Amino acid sequence: MPRILMMESPLSDIPTAREIAPPGMELIVAPFGSDAFKAALPGADFLVGFGNKAIDAGFYATAPKLKLFQLLSAGYDTVDIEAARGAGIPVCNNGGANSTAVSEHAMMLMMAVCRRLVWQHESVVTGRWRGNDPGSVKLFELRDKVLGLVGLGAIGKKVARLANAFGMRVQYYDIKRVSEAEEDALSVRFRLLNEILRTSDIVSLHVPLTPASKHMIGAEALAMMKPSAYLVNTCRGPVIDEAALIAALDGGVIAGAGLDVFDQEPPPADNPLFRMKNVILTPHYAGPTWDNQPARFRNAFDNCQRVARGERPLWIIPELQ
Repeated sequence: MPRILMMESPLSDIPTAREIAPPGMELIVAPFGSDAFKAALPGADFLVGFGNKAIDAGFYATAPKLKLFQLLSAGYDTVDIEAARGAGIPVCNNGGANSTAVSEHAMMLMMAVCRRLVWQHESVVTGRWRGNDPGSVKLFELRDKVLGLVGLGAIGKKVARLANAFGMRVQYYDIKRVSEAEEDALSVRFRLLNEILRTSDIVSLHVPLTPASKHMIGAEALAMMKPSAYLVNTCRGPVIDEAALIAALDGGVIAGAGLDVFDQEPPPADNPLFRMKNVILTPHYAGPTWDNQPARFRNAFDNCQRVARGERPLWIIPELQ
């Protein structure tokens, strides 16, 4: 009987996983690195869970039957790609199972920074109603604002659709351009990255973390943005040069930011972002919702079944295709 070894995680609803696990396959759930995990690994055909740098060449050597490493996340920056390539193991992400959650979260951050949501909440609960100087606070609508999407994958496309519903004007940059027909269907238009930065009222990042995308938004990129613009990041922290962003926020180079991800996670207690009034922060929680638990497991188990049938799995990460 094929064996699925799944890493136990506080972000995963294990009862749901057990409920929809494929019949005819054994599902073993254990914390990564535990005695139970190590005992099951030599007989595992499929590994399901989140990326971990400890899954290296030595790890694969202890899993001779392994045929697939299936992620429950969209991102794969914590995957040792060279080790997987050397072992001949395909690594697949979650097939967009969390794309609705992340796209909604991106829109939430846009609204929260434009409407100063945290400031409004704090003003009410501290008894200051509309703050000490309400005339100095400017609140903005999303309608008619130019949204620049950096990355138009599954998540970027859903953000575009939601932004259209708000009456935003959407443009995008991606190294993989979509057809004009798809642009028309999404009501988006391609622009070069420097055009996105210079002309957008809000820039929202939706790219994987790779050597090419690390710190793609640095001091030079931030200086191109409007002083009235906001930056939203729900992909990976190091896509932004965090030190450059802090300087830009402190110096009024851009108006504000909504961030779900950071250079270091969790960020240190002395991170300057914590004291900034023009920033909204969430704890890398855009993806895992209660609603998308079944979809993540369904995609994962479907891929396990595909490989068991001798078929090519879906959603292999680009570096291993």
